[in-house]
Amino acid sequence: MPADADSLPAATARVLALQAWLQASEGGPVQLVETHISWVLLTATQAFKLKKPLQLSFVDCATLARRRFCAEEELRLNGRLAPEIYLGLLEVHATPAGPVLGDAPGPVVDVAVQMRRFDDAALWSTRVAAGTLLPAHVDALAARLVAFHAEAAAAPADGPWGTPQALNEVMGRLVAGLDAAEQAATVSHWPPLRAWLRQQLAALAPQFEARLQAGRVREGHGDLHLANLLAFDRPTPAATAFDGIDFDPALRWVDVMHDIAFVVMDLLAHGAPALAWRFLDAWLQAGGDHEGLPLLRFHLVSRALVRAQVAVLQVAQGRAGPAGCDMAGYLGLAHRLAFGEDARLALMHGLPASGKSQLAEALLQAAGAVRLRSDVERKRLHGLGPLADSRRAGLDLYGPDAHRRTYARLHTLAETALRAGWPVIVDAAFLRRDERLGFIALARSLGMPVALIDCQAPMPVLRRRIAHRLASGGDPSEADEAVLAKLATLAEPLAPDEQALCLPVDTTQPPCPADLAARWQALR
Repeated sequence: MPADADSLPAATARVLALQAWLQASEGGPVQLVETHISWVLLTATQAFKLKKPLQLSFVDCATLARRRFCAEEELRLNGRLAPEIYLGLLEVHATPAGPVLGDAPGPVVDVAVQMRRFDDAALWSTRVAAGTLLPAHVDALAARLVAFHAEAAAAPADGPWGTPQALNEVMGRLVAGLDAAEQAATVSHWPPLRAWLRQQLAALAPQFEARLQAGRVREGHGDLHLANLLAFDRPTPAATAFDGIDFDPALRWVDVMHDIAFVVMDLLAHGAPALAWRFLDAWLQAGGDHEGLPLLRFHLVSRALVRAQVAVLQVAQGRAGPAGCDMAGYLGLAHRLAFGEDARLALMHGLPASGKSQLAEALLQAAGAVRLRSDVERKRLHGLGPLADSRRAGLDLYGPDAHRRTYARLHTLAETALRAGWPVIVDAAFLRRDERLGFIALARSLGMPVALIDCQAPMPVLRRRIAHRLASGGDPSEADEAVLAKLATLAEPLAPDEQALCLPVDTTQPPCPADLAARWQALR
């Protein structure tokens, strides 16, 4: 420890004295919340966060100078995602009567980040436990993070962050921390996980470097677990994040896939797999970063190991997380993610408004799959967002050339995701036999099962659905009744060899995604 380091017992006593001073000043109770590296004092309307004087493998706040630097960085960095929460920096002065926040006689002994207090019920960790986190909150966070990463500074291609060497150093500290934990030695999952992590670091090094060169390493949040995410219900569902990494640049200058993998992983850990896969789907639809899917498994595992290490620290400090989110729980999840590849292909099939996209969305949440949506990727190829009107933009997205380009793009992305070991749903019409055969051949060349999910509904139902969809807006599909009529005449029926792969679904009846997911998985 540095010679001028503060002691943890002295800092603990100071925080307790500040709590008493605040209670006297506020005339009301002040709650003290402790994390593994911080304390937070909560009044009725404000929060004051102080760093613990710790020097660990991943954080150094041992001295006042280091704590001040990290507090200033916390304000700067979190102002990007939650400017309404972060208010400023207050110094802690030692007075004859005890420590005081703000201007006061006496030397400065600490600093606190001043924040506007929010309702604890807004935390995703609280909402998931209560069953009140909505799909709309998940979609809102995905869109928010896509925009956030697009605006965040990109790491220099020749800089120190996001390189294979930087990842090796970060993972090396993580492995060393878990190796030193007595609890980890008792978990059978840990040795194979350690070996897997090292193997992946070597195997993926060229892709890590390529992502850095492509500008996908950004100054992100770095700590997007559920207790750092917020959901709001008014005026419409919204979501954001707070409490990003300020103490170690290597932990926040990361691949955007590494950043968002924390959300997916922690939703899985907290027993919300449908929301986890919905979040990933919404993020991919909004941002289109399917090229990062070969790295997703590594990032999910490494994020689970981070929380396993945090759980070790929490136990050492006399605290514990919810059931299943202790060290053993996170190591178990990491093991399942590392060794649980289940690549298989599903092709949606049907006319416009036959319910393909709604069923695909429900299926990806039930099966834990990656979805590739033709209506979205077609527009992305032309520089349009999912809800843009191509006709107003003066573009023809539905001619033969655009059609071929769209299916070629879907084929490329499907191969990328399948080779990465993920179940894949291609959400397209697949009305022509040659289109279907191309994807069936892809799956067979990779030794993976394939299903054709045939969505069926009578023509009057399709017309009503199209009219309702066009009237309500908010859907990437631009098909109208004229398109429906044209495609109905062009559709080629499934041949006998395709019928053997078919899972028919009557979409006029309430869907059962879990049953469909089981039928799809049984094809293995």
